[in-house]
This record gives sequence, C-alpha cells and structure tokens, in this order.
Amino acid sequence: MNELETDDAPASIGPFSQGIVEGDTIYVSGQGPVDPDTGDVIEGSPGEQTRRTLENVGAVLRAADASLDDIVKTTVYLKDMRYYDEVNDVYGELLSEPYPARSAFEVVKLPVDIDVEIEAMATVPETGGAD
Repeated sequence: MNELETDDAPASIGPFSQGIVEGDTIYVSGQGPVDPDTGDVIEGSPGEQTRRTLENVGAVLRAADASLDDIVKTTVYLKDMRYYDEVNDVYGELLSEPYPARSAFEVVKLPVDIDVEIEAMATVPETGGAD
C-alpha cells in the first residue's frame, strides 16, 4: 500500500491519508472545497464548492500520475439535497463520459462546515501510478 500526499490538495484533518494506491486502484479520501494554500473553506455556491472539491480530488489523483478521467466510482455527500442539480452541472462539466459509477447522500453534518464532500476510486493509468 502506497500513500499519496500532495501540497496541491488540502492536508488531512485526521489520521488518514489524502489517498492510497493499492494494486491498480487509487482511493482518494473525501475532499471538500478547501483552498490547499490557505486551508480555508472557499466561499461560494454549492456549484463553486463542487468545482474546488473536484479540483482537490484531481490533485490527489495527479500524485499517482492519474486524472479525473481515471475515476471509476465516486461518493458525493451533500449538506442538502436541494444542491443536487447544481452539483450535477459542475460534476458533468469536469468528469467525462462514460461517467463513473456514483452514490450521493444527504448528510446531517460533515467534519467541517461545507456543502459538499466527494471521495473517489480510480484506476492507475497503464503508463503511470505511484510506486
């Protein structure tokens, strides 16, 4: 098992890795709309928070020489299901067909005060991957 760590995504806020590579699978811990440079939650709509969240997921994937195109499964946690369509709009912009499998849940509370958190599983690209 190989840990992924990058300064281009927010640091973990607990005893967990930003991501792990095991075999040909990349596991990205839940990411939120946090600016990795400041550690602050970005201000903005749920759509803007989704964009920053997926940028953070992408940064962890890049640490394994992968990208958003390599994602096979995501789980989306929403503070309020009313944000679902707005989140989908940005999600559809940044991810490509065939879209990854996905689950989405409305949750009572997330570890920090954010509207969206996304975790992902991806495949290690044939030409790359963390060693």
